[in-house]
Amino acid sequence: MNVPAQLNRLTEDYQKSDAAHHIHAFVDQKALNAEGPRVMVRGEGLYLWDSEGKRYLDGMSGLWCTQLGYGRRDLTAAAATQMDQLAYYNMFFHTTHPAVIELSELLFSLLPGHYSHVIYTNSGSEANEVLIRTVRRYWQVVGQPQKKIMIGRWNGYHGSTLAASALGGMKFMHEMGGLIPDVAHIDEPYWYAHGGELTPAEFGRRCALQLEEKILELGAENVAGFIAEPFQGAGGMIFPPESYWPEIQRICRQYDVLLCADEVIGGFGRTGEWFAHQHFGFEPDTLSIAKGLTSGYLPMGGLVLSKRMADALVEHGGVFAHGLTYSGHPVAAAVALANLKALRDEGIVRQVKDDTGPYLQKILQEVFGNHPMIGEIQGTGLLAALQFAEDKSTRKRFDNENDLAWQCRTFGFEEGVIVRSTLGRMIMAPALVATRTELDELVEKTRIAVDRTARIAGKL
Repeated sequence: MNVPAQLNRLTEDYQKSDAAHHIHAFVDQKALNAEGPRVMVRGEGLYLWDSEGKRYLDGMSGLWCTQLGYGRRDLTAAAATQMDQLAYYNMFFHTTHPAVIELSELLFSLLPGHYSHVIYTNSGSEANEVLIRTVRRYWQVVGQPQKKIMIGRWNGYHGSTLAASALGGMKFMHEMGGLIPDVAHIDEPYWYAHGGELTPAEFGRRCALQLEEKILELGAENVAGFIAEPFQGAGGMIFPPESYWPEIQRICRQYDVLLCADEVIGGFGRTGEWFAHQHFGFEPDTLSIAKGLTSGYLPMGGLVLSKRMADALVEHGGVFAHGLTYSGHPVAAAVALANLKALRDEGIVRQVKDDTGPYLQKILQEVFGNHPMIGEIQGTGLLAALQFAEDKSTRKRFDNENDLAWQCRTFGFEEGVIVRSTLGRMIMAPALVATRTELDELVEKTRIAVDRTARIAGKL
């Protein structure tokens, strides 16, 4: 059992000190200070306990990252052993170390064969920062230095640093921090909201063709890469129509634009495949990874490169002026190695694909398929989204959908389940070790929260 430190302190004491020193993520800090944040003190399996002793089923794996759940002693033992042996060294000064080498050997044994190299980072945001420079450097090396423009999608999310948020398409983030040059965007493939009278297949192709139009507008000779999440995570767990990714890949290949997949959320078994692009059936040139790489036990991310890119950079690129103090950190690498071995050797990814993933999707359809509040259910593996709808027959969304979804999230906390609200959608992504019993609990408590919200909205 995990034992937290200093539990003799009162919750109010923690909250007061927190308010005095912290700016939290994506929240009105003044309002949070008045309310007081929950103080989480312990985790075990899929469950968290706060400082008041209340238990929560974590239906979001932290932030889509605790693939193995909380309290895995094999991961903490891997960290402790590595700390005793080599707590830190860098990958500067012509040096390396066994932990990062063994991690990469295992990582590339799990990846499709056309990938060969990785640049390790501390997070997904950093991976996407490194992506921009690496893609531009690649085009310099192969003699096309004018190819600098990156194209992303509106409502996509690639991190909260300046360049990563610029790649993403969340306009309220752009308003707070600005943009960087040579970044463009196309529409998101969100059929439920924007499809109109088009079928999903028609809409998917139309959204993909926007990429071709944007490339031609900017000049293919100027466009370096297109970046997108296989499914949109922070933007609402939005799955594109099946027609979307084949057309995107065709366009990228036709105009010699690098196809860059942000696998920070989708990677490491979440969809029932090791990586989400495998589920959707396309072949990116780069993969941005993080989160599930270490099951969230330590910060670590990376940028995976195709052999095409790596060969050019290694054989013809000379010195690549990049580097991070903690890139390939020995302790993070040791934990990632133990994590990937567990996902592989315990058959967890296969279990998500063949058993628990289909089970979650089935019970969601049974519970919410005819619910008056839910217009659509999207998902695969151990991730899903429930779309709120005022009128299911016309796909009309609530004018106050954000408020309703936030209220539903709050009801979830009261019922002892953590799910996330985004743009009128309730999203869930439990740890990959979830049992059927735990998935039943997740869905049942979410149903109670949705029912309570439906009563407020006049739908029950």
